[in-house]
Formats: sequence, structure tokens, C-alpha cells
Amino acid sequence: MDLAQALNLGCLCSTLQPGELDPSWGEGRPHLFSGSPVFITAAQRDRIAASVAALHRVAALPGYAAEALANAAPIAATDPGTPGVFMGYDFHLAPEGPRLIEVNTNAGGAFLHAAALQAHHACCTEVDALLGLAPAPEGFEAAVLGMFHREWRAQRGDAPLRTLAIVDDRPQGQYLAPEFELARRLFERAGIAAVVADPSELAWRESRLWHPEFGAVPVDFVYNRLTDFDLSHPEHLALRQAFEHGGAVVSPHPRAHALHADKRNLVLLGDDARLAAWGAQPQDRTLLQGVVPPTVPVTTSNATALWASRRELFFKPAAGFGSRGAYRGDKLTRRVWDEILAGAYVAQQLVPPSERAVLVEGEPRRLKLDVRAYAYAGEVLLLAARTWTGQTTNFRTPGGGFAPVAVLPSLTDPKESPDEALPRPCAC
Repeated sequence: MDLAQALNLGCLCSTLQPGELDPSWGEGRPHLFSGSPVFITAAQRDRIAASVAALHRVAALPGYAAEALANAAPIAATDPGTPGVFMGYDFHLAPEGPRLIEVNTNAGGAFLHAAALQAHHACCTEVDALLGLAPAPEGFEAAVLGMFHREWRAQRGDAPLRTLAIVDDRPQGQYLAPEFELARRLFERAGIAAVVADPSELAWRESRLWHPEFGAVPVDFVYNRLTDFDLSHPEHLALRQAFEHGGAVVSPHPRAHALHADKRNLVLLGDDARLAAWGAQPQDRTLLQGVVPPTVPVTTSNATALWASRRELFFKPAAGFGSRGAYRGDKLTRRVWDEILAGAYVAQQLVPPSERAVLVEGEPRRLKLDVRAYAYAGEVLLLAARTWTGQTTNFRTPGGGFAPVAVLPSLTDPKESPDEALPRPCAC
């Protein structure tokens, strides 16, 4: 057991100061934030960062892209020339190292998590400095603005970015709705007029996208939070037209989802022979062999074998999100299995999540945890942990929710014990 795991299981510390959170964030969301940080080692952090970079490089290989796009809707063939904002890479911390569970486009929660970090304080400033629980908010905000400007400049050059719409279905009813307002304020502070909008409020005419809030000025940029990844729903027609005709910069976009987030891509990423044939770098292939759990498509030809070994598998829909339609094999019923066989599913080797011990009403409990890397163009912008109980990640667990990631420093002296690496006067 390494020091991070020992702290996750043995340190019942709480660093969250609830009084410093915006009260509106918690309305109807009692388990959005955990009070306890999740500890990881510097080696785990570095392996996550290296994996994100390798996954980005592999997705750019022509052979890989052709295979991934073959499974996608035709709209994914439209290439705006940008990677798409806010990729999310979810990892379980296995004994052999971080294992990639899935990849998501338009990964939610980054704005809320970054804001809540300012309300986490350790028992003393020395531990705060050691663990970096509350990074300067301006660093995250600068990285986010830089990401959106890079997407804009790649398609519009030096033209000014004037207006931006944050778009989701019924945005005020979404569980993470408070972060839409955090994003809107950030863009406004940067001099970009911004609005949170339902797609029904958008109009496509004169080869431009329009929103009433902006009057005679068209929508320049759409920060797309929809889970209609190919924009095929009729109510999203205006946005689809804007993307297909280049009338607005839309990010993340259908091509980004097809290249990165379709669960069938996990099959490709674990196929070393095909990665080699496509020209993947040897170091990337070696890394991905250790990071990506074996994954296969569910078909009628392998159904009998998969059912027999279901207890070691996790089943996911190809275009799933938010753990919807995902099942642990040991929880499957025959009815659900028939639904899986009728859909487009993959079976992934089960990688049990590690655990975090927390206090709930004065009693210790163990929660599952994962670590999400929010990234852009292969670079990690922010790490966040999520803690929960149940089959899949959720925000319904007392004591669970978004948790700050505390990266433990590497021991410079190999003779130094883990206890000596931490300040002795502090007892969180």
C-alpha cells in the first residue's frame, strides 16, 4: 500500500468549509461536493498526464481516425480543424497504476469543481502548501479562456470573439446548471458577451446563428453541452446547420465525440497490432497497453462467452454518457442482457475502483473513487476526484461528490519514510 492509498483509507480528514460555498450551488444538490480530498501520488498524476497526451496523439493518426469515423454519423466527417474543448478522461486507480475507464466530450463539472476548491483548507497553511488544495483561480480561468480562444483562432483567425452561447437542453434544469452561470461570468469578465441558452432559442438564417440576447450581432461561438452528440434531434437543427455550414464555431463538436468518446474506440485503443500498423509511437503503444483495460464489442458471436465471464466485465453503450445504460456484469439480469445484445455495447474488463474513507454523521464509511482529467489538446487543465457508492458514479451519496485531488510530493530521499515526508505538527 502506497502513502496515497494509506491516507485515502486511514485519514478521515475534512477540508471543505461549507460556509464559503455559494449557497445556490447546493440547492437540490446536497451531495455535489465531498468534504474530504482524495490523495494520489506524483507518479499517478504523471501517468495520467502521459496517458492523456498519448490518447490525443493516437486519435490524430489517419488510420485510427478512419476506423473511428466508420462507426460515426455522417456529420462527424465535417472537420472544423479543432480538437474540442473540455475533454474528460476518467481513471480508476488500480494497484498497477491508473486505468482508463472512459473518455467524454463536453465533460461537466470543471467550473464548479475549480470554484469549490477555494473553499477547501487543510488544518494549517503548511499542509495547504504541501498538498496544493486551493490553486489560484486565475490560473484555471486563464487556461479555460486560452482553450476557447485557441478553438476560435483556429477557425476565425484574428477576428474578434464577440458573442458566445452556452447551450444545453433546458439548461436551468440540468444538475450542473450552476456552472453554466460560472462560465457565463468568466466570459463576460473577458469581454465576451455570453448567454446560457436552450437550443430552441437559436435561429439559423442568413448563414449565421442568432440568439435574441445579442440583437443584431450573430452568435460567434457555441459552447456545446448537449448530449445529442451528432446533433440529430430535430430541436437541434439550427445548431446542426451552423456547424455543418461553418456559421458559428461549435465546440465540442460531433467529430470530437466520434474520435474520442465513442466507447467502441476503447477496443481500438487496446489493440496494439492495429496501433502499430497505424504508426503509433512505440512509447504510446506501451503506455496504452498498461492503461486501457481489454475491451471488446458485444456481438451475437461472442455473447455466450461474455455472459459466462460477465462477473469480470463492465458493459457500456457505445454512445453512453453519465453512466447511463452501463452495467456491472455481476448485476446483470437476463432481461437487461437481452437489451445489451439488441444495442451497440462494449464489454470492458472490470477494474474495481479504489476507495476513500470519509466520515458521514460521525461514522466512517468507504466510498468508491475515480479521478477525472479535464484536458485540451492532450494537456491536462484540472484534476478532480469523484466519490460515491453504487454501481456507477453518481451525486447521490452522503459524504460523496466532487473531491479535490491532493498530489503527494515525491520522496527525494529514498531512505525517508512516508511519515517523515509529511509535516508532523499537523493532524487533519
